[in-house]
Amino acid sequence: MSLCRIINLQNAGEWAAAGKWLKDRANPASADVENKVRDILDTVRKDGDQALVQYTKQYDCANFDGSLRVSEQEIAMAAARVPAEARECIAQAASNIRAFHEEQKDKTWLTTRPDGSILGQMVNPVPRAGLYVPGGKGGKTPLVSSFLMNAIPALVAGVQEIAVCTPPQADGSVNSIILAAAHILDIHEVYRVGGAWSIAAMAYGTETIPSVDVIAGPGNIFVTTAKRMVQGLVGIDMIAGPSEVCVIADGSANIRWLAADLLSQAEHDPLASAICIVQEPMVAQALAAELDEQVKKLPRTKIASASLKDWGAIVVVPDLNEALAVANQIAPEHLELSIRSPWDCLPYIKNAGAVFLGHHSPEPVGDYFAGPNHVLPTLGTARFSSALSVQTFCKKTSIIATSRNFLRDNKDAIATLARLEGLEAHALSVEIR
Repeated sequence: MSLCRIINLQNAGEWAAAGKWLKDRANPASADVENKVRDILDTVRKDGDQALVQYTKQYDCANFDGSLRVSEQEIAMAAARVPAEARECIAQAASNIRAFHEEQKDKTWLTTRPDGSILGQMVNPVPRAGLYVPGGKGGKTPLVSSFLMNAIPALVAGVQEIAVCTPPQADGSVNSIILAAAHILDIHEVYRVGGAWSIAAMAYGTETIPSVDVIAGPGNIFVTTAKRMVQGLVGIDMIAGPSEVCVIADGSANIRWLAADLLSQAEHDPLASAICIVQEPMVAQALAAELDEQVKKLPRTKIASASLKDWGAIVVVPDLNEALAVANQIAPEHLELSIRSPWDCLPYIKNAGAVFLGHHSPEPVGDYFAGPNHVLPTLGTARFSSALSVQTFCKKTSIIATSRNFLRDNKDAIATLARLEGLEAHALSVEIR
């Protein structure tokens, strides 16, 4: 029996019942996690740096010397230790990501009405942003791509101060790859602080780490819960769930490529979801067999196997229209159109974090290099939310300069509306002029 289930649908309307199991991936923090995070937040707010040092010794580096900030000299020296080829790849990816996000910038604008009133919108970056960069397993697999994807939109937005928090390795150092990325991006404020306590530090501020206005970056359930709890005091990027991919394939797709694309997400996490929608039962059977073969060869076989077994599926539908309808219901983080004419179908995609068109656009090109942001809505939230962007680090202020003529011509209507709400002073404020 294959690891990945096969689901046969007569039409897209059957997905609501057939795919109900997928909604169970939403894994809210337990009361125990919330209580632990609340204690961490309260302790950091009360004890500041002392709490950060205590938690770092407890969870990351037993012999931590209390040096929270990474010096600029250490950043430069670490960058020099990274092989030139790796630095060049980071720089190339950064260039692509910057070019894409430059196109996202909103503009300040003003418009003048015939009565002389001036209305408009002013766009400003937040003064200060905080980025969380996971260190991976003990700091050995740093998520440098996440660093780039969070930092570059902030830089393009014009944020003047960017603080980076990342867990130290067991010896108290920060992974050289992360520091090399900071050096390439010309970011100098890096702290060897991880976990929920780093989120608390960026939200409340400590003696060493000034508070920020927006916090962005992925993390484990404790980091995610901390971000959710400080939201409102600061802005956050989003509450992210496990990674996911949905692939729509037709007879032109290569089975081996499809399996590799699905496994590229399944290897992330046992909770990751990989779904392929096809139109032929024989394709479904061949893909299931190929997945069974390829997953055995992965270093993360156990993780990917658990993902396929619990959250993977090959869905068979009658035609391409039904496939598109099912994909819109799933509202996946990543949607691949591995079909003959992907551009013809693009207008029918309504719910997806990112769309990858054609056989030569696998999801990892978006994860690392193409330019669009890989911080995307998960768990079906692509129905109403968007990728992290330049706008995450900006705020928009309305501009209102109404003229004497505008007030003369409209004061009675304004006063009437105010009195409908029982707000007499509002009405008088207009009428007294």
